[in-house]
Amino acid sequence: MTDANALLQLVPKAEGRQSMKDFKSDQEVRWCPGCGDYAVLAAVQGFMPQLGLAKENIVFVSGIGCSSRFPYYMNTYGMHSIHGRAPPSPPASPPHAATCPSGSSPATATPSPSAATTSSTPCAATSTSRSSSSTTGSTASPKASTAPPPKSARSPNPPRWAPRRPFNPVSLAIGAEASFVARTVDSDRKHLTEVLRQAADHPGTALVEIYQNCNIFNDGAFDVLKDRQQAEEAVIRLEHGQPIRFGTDGTKGVVRDPATGDLTIVTVTAANKADILVHDAHRTSPTTAFALSRLADPDTLHNTPIGVFRSVDRPVYDTLMTDQLDTALEQQGKGDLSTLLAGADTWTVVG
Repeated sequence: MTDANALLQLVPKAEGRQSMKDFKSDQEVRWCPGCGDYAVLAAVQGFMPQLGLAKENIVFVSGIGCSSRFPYYMNTYGMHSIHGRAPPSPPASPPHAATCPSGSSPATATPSPSAATTSSTPCAATSTSRSSSSTTGSTASPKASTAPPPKSARSPNPPRWAPRRPFNPVSLAIGAEASFVARTVDSDRKHLTEVLRQAADHPGTALVEIYQNCNIFNDGAFDVLKDRQQAEEAVIRLEHGQPIRFGTDGTKGVVRDPATGDLTIVTVTAANKADILVHDAHRTSPTTAFALSRLADPDTLHNTPIGVFRSVDRPVYDTLMTDQLDTALEQQGKGDLSTLLAGADTWTVVG
């Protein structure tokens, strides 16, 4: 049994067979027509029954923003917190499964994403990247490109793009040695579901960046990754154990420059075919995963990798903390709260 399965085994199971309907709340889903959040919600509600976990032991914790309405629409426990403060819920008894959906700004502007992704608590953190802060009049989010937005984008609160390089949450998370980091696209239901499923199975914190369309303030920002013809040349699909090739008939590939150690894009030929990098998501060192996260052009989105960049097993905080408590109890016996409060470190104030 893997560590991931061992952790999920600790979460109480549902008594009967579940369906997608079991995870739909009685609240009316209120996002703009065509919003990518609908696809993410449907994907999550669709695969949750496959986990077989009791709904009473699942919690969704969100921040502020459009996607942060998520807890209202899931028939589980949930918390709608404040801007940028959607951390994994603390260890509880019995064990639970936590998911932290967040928008582009709450996930990257306010908190420290590195702190969230390296905490190693059992939580799947999703960041829906739309390059604009829709709930604050489409002000540029840290993910905003330096290039002008699509002509279809509109905003009452310019500027609609930022005079600086866009923030890369995947690079930051990998640089902080997060144990699970992935990226997917809202319109690719099969890929989205598979990535979220792997994140749910991962022992510890998992970060998933979801490129999601905002058809009101930044419509078409990710079209190059969604249009089938354009995506064939722009998207690099990462599959563990497979050569990293893309383009029409796999004519392009990723190789390591022997002089600098950087990753570069080449046209695949008979001479360099053996040099094409084979993706290893389980590699202990984050170096190659980080290099993959830097391939995408932040303005055109060409050469954008999607899939699981990094997935490594390591001790989980909850497990380590529980082991420490069990050891202390075994060695020192059950403590007494009154004795602790009235211990030797007290004094009496007189007069």
